[in-house]
Amino acid sequence: MVAKIDANSCESCGNCIGECPACAISINDDDVSFVIEDKCNDCGICLNACVHGAITIV
Repeated sequence: MVAKIDANSCESCGNCIGECPACAISINDDDVSFVIEDKCNDCGICLNACVHGAITIV
């Protein structure tokens, strides 16, 4: 299981990037955060960091 970020809900605030202990979240050219699945350790910290509810664990 890994975190997934809904591009339609992401507001590019960067909270999730700063909170991810695995450095598994980055931002793309469209200013939308995305998860680097190979780095995600399923800790869920990003879920609490996202005030927009754009992140789920699937």
